[in-house]
Parts: sequence; structure tokens; C-alpha cells
Amino acid sequence: MMLAKICSAVLLPLLLAIQFLTRLPVTAAVPPLDKAQLKAGLRRSVLWFPLVGGLIGGIGALVLWGAGMLWPRVIAVVLMLIVEARLTGAFHEDAVADFCDGFGGGMTAERIREIMKDSRIGTYGALGLMLAVGLRAALLIALPAALLLPALVASAAFGRWMAVVAMVIVPPLDQTGSLAKDIGQRPGLAILGGATLLALPFVTPLAMVAPGGMLAGTGCALLFLLWFRQALMRHLGGVTGDCLGFAVYAGQLIVLLCASAQWPAP
Repeated sequence: MMLAKICSAVLLPLLLAIQFLTRLPVTAAVPPLDKAQLKAGLRRSVLWFPLVGGLIGGIGALVLWGAGMLWPRVIAVVLMLIVEARLTGAFHEDAVADFCDGFGGGMTAERIREIMKDSRIGTYGALGLMLAVGLRAALLIALPAALLLPALVASAAFGRWMAVVAMVIVPPLDQTGSLAKDIGQRPGLAILGGATLLALPFVTPLAMVAPGGMLAGTGCALLFLLWFRQALMRHLGGVTGDCLGFAVYAGQLIVLLCASAQWPAP
């Protein structure tokens, strides 16, 4: 009985994290939950975000490796992005577009929230999404072969870890349908510590082959999070699901940028 409770306490949040961040068919494995149970499960599921990110990155790495056996890297990268978009439902790309539209076109907190909830994509959103996906593709094409797969996996896990940090340091807005609101309260430091530990196996391979790049990526990500918190509190008053999705994509780009940078010799 005790073992079953422990397995349930671990498995349910993990399944909810997979269900939330991907389109993998795990819904049938999630038992019926009332509102309180769902909120508690979602709160615990945040712990598993980096692991699910690492899983997404691992699948992407397999696709990229397999496609790279048949086609040039530029084609392999595009195919990987297509598979990843299907795997995640373009979840974070949608958030990038909404975030850029909201912060590009909104002058007040109310207007920013109104724009981000609009299902239509405006000029800022279209341009921001095009540049973000284009930059990610360019970085994956430009990376040295030895860094390509480790950087892809590390960036995927690191980006989801960034969302956990953002939830910890920025209060959620009272906005229906957003994970930041649905979990009911900010994750604690214990959740952040656990998420950090779960991210380590996925970022360690990149840290071993490019320690300077991974260290620089971590430092740049922390600076970004400080700016991000200040911007959200000043312009919005809190964090929404679209803001968290933007943080995920920003985290991926930061890791890839620092891994591919040609750092000057000391």
C-alpha cells in the first residue's frame, strides 16, 4: 500500500507534466481527478518539467541523427523541428508569438493581457516567431558536429528549467487557463532544487564537451531571468503561461547561442 502511494505520488505528476508539455498519448493513464487533486498534481508536476524537456530533446536528437544520415544538416534540422512541433503541439512557439504580440503592441497591463489572450497573430507575433525559430534553426545548423546533439538535449531541458525558475521568482497573474494560475501558488525552493537536479543529467554532456559555453549559458540565463522578472512586474504585474513559454524558448536559444559562440582565447 505504501509503495503504491509513493508510485502514485511520483507517477501522477510526471504523467501530468508529459500531458501538459507534449502530445504524447498518456491521457488514458491519468486517473479521474477533482479540481483540488488536479491543482495539487499540477503543482508537483512542475518538478518534472526539465526531465520532460530532456525527453523532448532526446527524441529530437534521435530524429536529427537519423535524418543526418540521409540528408545535409540543414534538411535534418528542419525535419527535426517539424517532428518536435508535432510532439509538443508547437506549445512554446505559440507562447512566443503571443508574448511578442502582447509586449510589442500593448501599452498597459490590461491591453497586454488582452492581446496575449487573442488567438490571432499580429505583426509582432509573426516576426518574433519567425526570428526565434529561424535563429534556433541557424544555431543548430552552425554548431560543430561534436556539440550538436549534446546542445540540443541540454537546451531542451534547460529551457523547461527556466520556466520553473520564472514561476518561483514571479507571482502568477489571476488568469484562467494558465499554468501559472492553475497551480494555485508559486513552486517552492524544494521544487526548484528538485527540478535543477533533474536537469543536470541532460546538461552535463554539453558541460563536459563545452564547459565554457555551458557556464556562459547559465550566467546569461540568470541575467535574462533578472531582466525578465523586472519587465514582467513593471509591465504586467505577474507571469502568465505565455510568459513561461517565452522563457522556455529563450532558455533554449541562450544555451545554443553560448554553445556555438566562438569565444576569444584567454
